[in-house]
Amino acid sequence: MKEEWFPLVNEKGETIGKATRKECHNGSKMLHPVVHLHIFNKAGDLYLQKRSINKDIQPGKWDTAVGGHIDYGETVEDALHREVREELGITDFIPQFITRYVFESAIEKELVNTYRTIYDGPIIPDPSELDGGRFWSPSEILENMGKGIFTPNFEREYKRLFM
Repeated sequence: MKEEWFPLVNEKGETIGKATRKECHNGSKMLHPVVHLHIFNKAGDLYLQKRSINKDIQPGKWDTAVGGHIDYGETVEDALHREVREELGITDFIPQFITRYVFESAIEKELVNTYRTIYDGPIIPDPSELDGGRFWSPSEILENMGKGIFTPNFEREYKRLFM
């Protein structure tokens, strides 16, 4: 299997080096960039993916529609379009940048580039990555907050951006 390389960045998103996926996820806290896309339909419902039960981080939990790492040498926008295509089969959408922030967990430190879009077309979740997905109404999301159904990062991001 080919070694994955991620850019190391400062908090402005400027590349200052590179490291392997393993190095970035071993507790070293090397700041590396990722992309998130929140997909709303015209009714205002939010699409969430169900993480595969085989994932090493937050298996089986509901999470942001799309989330993924930026590869070394790849732009944020190119990574966003690649991840959306790979995870959900969507190729035609217009992303709107929302914010950039640092997220830190016990094993990694990410610079999260967050986007949103409105989309009502077909969504085809990749079964090797996800255990499905669906649209959730805002009230349904609120009713399930804090119950261990969602990933902690999704809950934090949702509260910060959409409440």
